[in-house]
Amino acid sequence: MQPMNRTMIAPCGMNCGLCSAYQRKVKRCGGCHGEDSTKPVYCVSCVIKNCPTIQSNASGFCYDCKTYPCRRLKNLDARYTRKYHMSMLQNLEAIKKNGIDAFVKAEAKRWACRNCGTTICVHQHMCPACKTMIAD
Repeated sequence: MQPMNRTMIAPCGMNCGLCSAYQRKVKRCGGCHGEDSTKPVYCVSCVIKNCPTIQSNASGFCYDCKTYPCRRLKNLDARYTRKYHMSMLQNLEAIKKNGIDAFVKAEAKRWACRNCGTTICVHQHMCPACKTMIAD
């Protein structure tokens, strides 16, 4: 698995490096900024990723939109906060406040398995390498 980097952070604030589609061994998704050929259909057609406002703003992130946070982003954030204990809105605020490099550094530390150091999968609540379950 590649080390965590800024290209893995989606416009919505999702860290694609934590996604089960990115962490799988076969036909690995390259994240929102990667090739569409290996992405799940729902990622290719993502309304947030394909938003023309995000694609044309300076930062490439939702926080630079005049309608931030839009209904779609709020719904996505609510689902991820409830199911996976990760908030896209908090991620975006951290990026806006501290910069993308500081965010990526903090994410690498936050999502490292305490047992083996491998990046934890946000969707599985476990380390993909040593299978250590992560407490919610």
